[in-house]
Amino acid sequence: MTAPTPRFTGDAAPYGGGDPYADYRSADLPFTHLVDLADRRLGGSVVAANDEFFAERENLLRPEPPHFDPAAFGHKGKVMDGWETRRRRGASADTPHPAEDDHDWALIRLGAPGVVHGIVVDTAHFRGNYPRAVSVEATAVDGTPSPEELLADDVVWTELVPHTRIGGHAANGFPVSVARRFTHLRLKQHPDGGIARLRVHGEVAPDPAWLTALGTFDVVALEHGGAAEDASDRFYSPPANSIQPGRSHKMDEGWETRRRRDTGHDWVRYRLTAQASLRAVEIDTGCYKGNAPGWAALYGLDATSGADPADHTSPSWTELLPRTRLQPDTVHRFVLEAAPPATHVRIDIYPDGGVARLRLHGTLTEHGANRLAARHTKTSWTNTRSPGRSLGEPSTPDVDRTKIRDESS
Repeated sequence: MTAPTPRFTGDAAPYGGGDPYADYRSADLPFTHLVDLADRRLGGSVVAANDEFFAERENLLRPEPPHFDPAAFGHKGKVMDGWETRRRRGASADTPHPAEDDHDWALIRLGAPGVVHGIVVDTAHFRGNYPRAVSVEATAVDGTPSPEELLADDVVWTELVPHTRIGGHAANGFPVSVARRFTHLRLKQHPDGGIARLRVHGEVAPDPAWLTALGTFDVVALEHGGAAEDASDRFYSPPANSIQPGRSHKMDEGWETRRRRDTGHDWVRYRLTAQASLRAVEIDTGCYKGNAPGWAALYGLDATSGADPADHTSPSWTELLPRTRLQPDTVHRFVLEAAPPATHVRIDIYPDGGVARLRLHGTLTEHGANRLAARHTKTSWTNTRSPGRSLGEPSTPDVDRTKIRDESS
C-alpha cells in the first residue's frame, strides 16, 4: 500500500538567524528521482505571469536550491529568490479582502514534454508570504504557442493538482496520476504570495515524428526520452547529469562518485529512447581533471528479448566498447562496429571518478520506432482549434490577459 504524501500547511517561524534551512520542511517523495520536465537546462521557461512585482517569474525554474540573503533589500522591499507577487486587496473598503477565487498565475513551457508523475511547489524562505493554496493545470499544444494562444478560450486545461492548502518554507509535493503527455503548465497561487521553485517530475515523451526526421540522434539524451535508471554511487552528483543537454561547465554538472577504497568499480545503467542500433559513442570527462576515471567500458542489452537489465551478470549484456583508457577533461569519441540492437546501455568506470556527459548516437530500429509511436499515441493528446471536453474535466481559463508579460517583453 502506497504511503500518503506528507502535507505541510501554515506559516513557518520567522527567520531567527543561522542556517535558513534548519527548519525547512521536506520529506522523501516517491517521484523526485524522475527527470524535472520543466528544467531550464532542457529548455523549460516561465513564458508569462500576471504579476511579478517583488520577484521575477524566471526564478521558479532555476536548477539550484533557493538562496536566502537576510540583508538583501531593494527599492521594492526584500529580495527573494523565487516568484513573488504583490498583496491582493478587495474591491472596496467594505470588502478589503481578496475574493475566494482571486489568484495569480504563471505559464510554464516544459523543456521536455512528457507524462507528469509528481509536482513540487517549493516555498523555501517564504515563511509568512507564501500563497495560502496552489493549483496546477496542464495542456498539450504543438509548436511554440504564444501566451495569448495558450490562454485562448478553445485551449483545454486538465487539472493535475486541485486547489490545495500548502505550507510556508516547505517542499510541498503532489503526486499526479494523469497518464497523458503535456507540453505546458499553468501554476496558480491563491490568492497571492511567493513560490521559490517549481519542479515537474515525470517521464519524457518525445515526438516520434521529430526523431524520425532526425534519423541518427543521441538515443540516451534526457530530451529524447533516455533515462539513468540506476547507478553504483551518487555521492557528489546524480547520474542523470551525464545525459543533460550541452557541455558541462563545472564539476557538479556531471556525474561524480566518491573515492573507492576497495577493488570494485562504479557504473550507471541507462534506458534508451527505445530499441536502437548504436553507431558511435562520446564519453566526455570535461572539468574532471584530477578525478577523471582511469578507464571505461560500455555494454548493451536488448530487453525486448526478456532479459532483465537490472541483472548485471546476465549473459545478455554485450560488450560494445572494451575497457579503454580515458584522459582528463577530454571528449573521447569511438565508432561502434556492428553493435547489436539495444534498449539499455551500461557504462562501467574504473575504479571511480566523474563522467561529464555520455552521448550514444544511433537510429531507432523498426521495432523501436513502432513501440515509441505506440507509447506516444497512448499518452498524447493535443489541443486543436475546436477541442472536445471528453478528456478529463478541464477548467475554464479565468485570467486577465491585459496583465500578460511574455518572454519577449
